Amino acid sequence: QVQLVESGGGLVQAGGSLRLSCAASGRGFSTYAMGWFRQAPGKEREFVAAISWSGGNTNRADSVKGRFTISRDNAKNTAYLQMNSLKPEDTAAYYCAADRYGLANRLGSEYELWGQGTQVTVSS
Repeated sequence: QVQLVESGGGLVQAGGSLRLSCAASGRGFSTYAMGWFRQAPGKEREFVAAISWSGGNTNRADSVKGRFTISRDNAKNTAYLQMNSLKPEDTAAYYCAADRYGLANRLGSEYELWGQGTQVTVSS
């Protein structure tokens, strides 16, 4: 069973960049689609971006298109979320998730495995 650990969060000024990593332990990482979700205080969890198990299909929320890029390195068992041009409204806890043989689904309910989250705070 794959376990997920996020890293790379922190405090950044508006307009800055961060790269989140999601390291997977265990076997079978390359068979999982990987997704990133976020949740701000008092708000529901929302989809950010996802990449299929093969890497051939990606999906991003409209709010992050042109700013965030999702990628994966199956040799390193790691998924990434490159976040550029950050805005204060991007402030949230960011979670990575894994969906066996998934196709970059936007629905959190499709993902079987979740990390513990990493905090991203964007100051204005």
